[in-house]
Amino acid sequence: MDSSSTRRQNTRRKLFEAAVTLIAEQGFSSTTVDEIAERAGVAKGTVYYNFASKTVLFEELLKHGIELLTAALQAAADESAERGGSRVDALDAMIRAGLDFITRYPSLTQLYVAELWRTNRAWQSTLMQVRQKAIAVIESVLREAVAAGELSGDIDVPLTASALFGMVLVAALDWQSFQPERSIDEVHSALSRLLQGRVGGTAV
Repeated sequence: MDSSSTRRQNTRRKLFEAAVTLIAEQGFSSTTVDEIAERAGVAKGTVYYNFASKTVLFEELLKHGIELLTAALQAAADESAERGGSRVDALDAMIRAGLDFITRYPSLTQLYVAELWRTNRAWQSTLMQVRQKAIAVIESVLREAVAAGELSGDIDVPLTASALFGMVLVAALDWQSFQPERSIDEVHSALSRLLQGRVGGTAV
């Protein structure tokens, strides 16, 4: 990768982090491009050089963020498989990866959850598409678990995948907002027990 590409990626990362934080703090409508540029430490023109408008910037932020999460979930599943773990172990590793991601990007998570239910946004279809990519990673492991006899064939794979995804998001936000004294290990342990007890039943 040449130096110009590296600089461009670094600039986009700074804009990503600045915009996510500002929009989570004060909302999309109240956040200006000037503020995003100032927080990122770049010229205003740099924002428009990288993104055609604030709406495009926001859409790309959500897309980029969920793609990062999807990659983290897939990597966790792959690493678990390489260690010889079961598919339920892989799901557990994905829960931890999700918690790690949310700990690193709490503002993005708040933003995603807030925007997910809005229906009048130009980026709604993009948001749903990238969300489905994350859900698909979980669905894939669930289907493998059913095929291997680790989970009951009676489970509703799409709904269970969505439930696991939502469980991690909401539990992590609740943890950070209302129980910040808890460690990530405690939170992971609680969700892991829930996974094992409610989902990890063997096929009959």
